[in-house]
Amino acid sequence: MNLTERFLNYTRFDTQSSEESESVPSTPKQLLFARYLKEELEREGLEDVELDNQGYIYATLPANIKDKVPVVGFIAHYDTSPDCSGADVKPRIVNDYDGGDIVLSGDIVLSPKRFPELLQHIGEDLIVTDGMTLLGADDKAGIAEIVQAMVYLKQHKDIKHGKIRIAFNPDEEIGMGAQHFDVEKFGCEWGYTMDGGDVGELEFENFNAASAKIIIKGVSVHPGYAKGKMVNASLLAAEFISMLPADERPETTEGYQGFFHLTGIQSQTEQARLSYIIRDHDREKFEARKRLIQKMAHQLNDKCADTGCSVTCELKDQYYNMKEKIDPQMHVIDLVLRAMQDCGIAPKVKPIRGGTDGAQLSFRGLPCPNIFAGGINFHGPYEFVSIQSMEKAMQVVVRICELTAEYNN
Repeated sequence: MNLTERFLNYTRFDTQSSEESESVPSTPKQLLFARYLKEELEREGLEDVELDNQGYIYATLPANIKDKVPVVGFIAHYDTSPDCSGADVKPRIVNDYDGGDIVLSGDIVLSPKRFPELLQHIGEDLIVTDGMTLLGADDKAGIAEIVQAMVYLKQHKDIKHGKIRIAFNPDEEIGMGAQHFDVEKFGCEWGYTMDGGDVGELEFENFNAASAKIIIKGVSVHPGYAKGKMVNASLLAAEFISMLPADERPETTEGYQGFFHLTGIQSQTEQARLSYIIRDHDREKFEARKRLIQKMAHQLNDKCADTGCSVTCELKDQYYNMKEKIDPQMHVIDLVLRAMQDCGIAPKVKPIRGGTDGAQLSFRGLPCPNIFAGGINFHGPYEFVSIQSMEKAMQVVVRICELTAEYNN
């Protein structure tokens, strides 16, 4: 099975995670794919293949040298975003892309006018959706690249490498992917998540992240007799939304600028619930954002306290900027830079406007920057991945393994 066939096979599985679930994994359907992956790794001859009861998969490619060298690991997540359906994905290959519009279905068009990054892939073979679902390159492309790299190393015994560990996990898309990851069992000195975007991307700075739930309890009265009595929770929700800075949203920010992102509204007269994510690269600004959203909730609560309604805020930190943990161990980055250069890839070091499992893992003692997997336009029907990009990512994994074997020599 080649890399493309492997990836296309993975897209058959619906592995969408859910923010509303308390189970691990958050959706049972993720385990169907996890069991398939375990069997595939066993068929490919990897050792110590394990699927635990929370959906985490670990496996080993043994060293083919006797020298004592660092154990390196590669990680990817198998869930897909709750933002867009991952069921019944119908991928299609656009061979030798010519730079024009790609009609996905009906009036759903993947166009370089809207997505200029397409023009960086003229002449390549693109895997696209049918416009009805996401593709799942985030992060099934990463899984396919890691597995294919292990198969390649098994087939090319002349490439010397130490012990390599790989792991695949659920629930990254809801910020829980590293929550139950067993760092001690993984047993690596450092690792890499294969979860980035376009070719050459290397990321070891990410957002500090928190979630906020604003719960508004109103007073419901028959509208014909509501004067002086009703307090409409939906209107209070709209008022709260207007209190936060309008220019500090995802659609108005870039680079190192943080934001408040309203991800969901559940609203009726009697009760409303707002779901936010809070993001900032700078830790002090991040803490200030959390204080601001709490302050807004307190102010609105005080304003309506005598009316029988209430406004509360539930804050939960999700992950922090891995940079403070990577900076003291820059050899982990230097290896990737050299591997990319050896593979003819121009590195693109940039901050992540998001997060990866590697952020949490870095704070748990496993330095874990993020490497490109090749996918673009994640979390929606315009997602696509270049086959050539996936092949380059696989080559980088192989080269990192080879360079790590030389690390102490």
